[in-house]
Amino acid sequence: MNIVVLVKQVPDTWSERKLTDADHTLDRESADAVLDEINERAVEEALLLKEAHGGEVTVIAMGPARATDAIRKALSMGADKAVHVSDDSLHGSDVFATAKVLAKAIGTVEGFDLVIAGNEATDGRMGAVPAILAEYLGLPQVTQLRKLTVEGSTIKGERETEEGVAHLEATLPAVVSVTEKINEPRYPSFKGIMAAKKKPVSTLTVADLGVDAGEVGLNGAWSGVLEASPKPPRSSGQRIDDEGVGGSKIAEYLVGQKLI
Repeated sequence: MNIVVLVKQVPDTWSERKLTDADHTLDRESADAVLDEINERAVEEALLLKEAHGGEVTVIAMGPARATDAIRKALSMGADKAVHVSDDSLHGSDVFATAKVLAKAIGTVEGFDLVIAGNEATDGRMGAVPAILAEYLGLPQVTQLRKLTVEGSTIKGERETEEGVAHLEATLPAVVSVTEKINEPRYPSFKGIMAAKKKPVSTLTVADLGVDAGEVGLNGAWSGVLEASPKPPRSSGQRIDDEGVGGSKIAEYLVGQKLI
């Protein structure tokens, strides 16, 4: 089966993240950039399905030139080839524009059976792109999965909720998104890292995909940030020295905070 995996380069969660002063978008240059961890799990799931059923895994990423590093990480894990959508006009795109561009990019992959994505990126945390993407592609969506299997032309998955576990299925081709419980991603081997340097990566612009540049980026976004300010430093807490009445003082404080 031919599988497409959506990956994204994001600021490392251990780095200090901030917004730019110019347009209040995420300042990606100020933090270390990595392949989003949830995307590593999406790639791993695609590789497991390829190993079980045969086929090919194509990675698709939308981002600036430096996103090539994230693409190479996915290729070093075992993906076969990649498509990199890179265009300055994409800066500041919202989830609708992102999904539209990704749908066009997926359309360049011949005969795909399955699209796998993470449930949400660690930089935006919107969690909506897979569902919107499925609408653009006109495909069934099976989202938020902790387990995924393929039986013939049918995919089956488990979604964990607060009420229990939902069992879902759909007919291929389809779009799925996975959670952090889906698997443990493999580490790229030295052989995989070296092989990734020779794997094909196609670079496309919005014009190549037939998308109007005016429909993407900040100008095409349905919402925007007008003002932003840094989070204020954390103030010191109230210290209580126990001289026999510590418990009473703590209780008084909790009552004052309406916690008890």
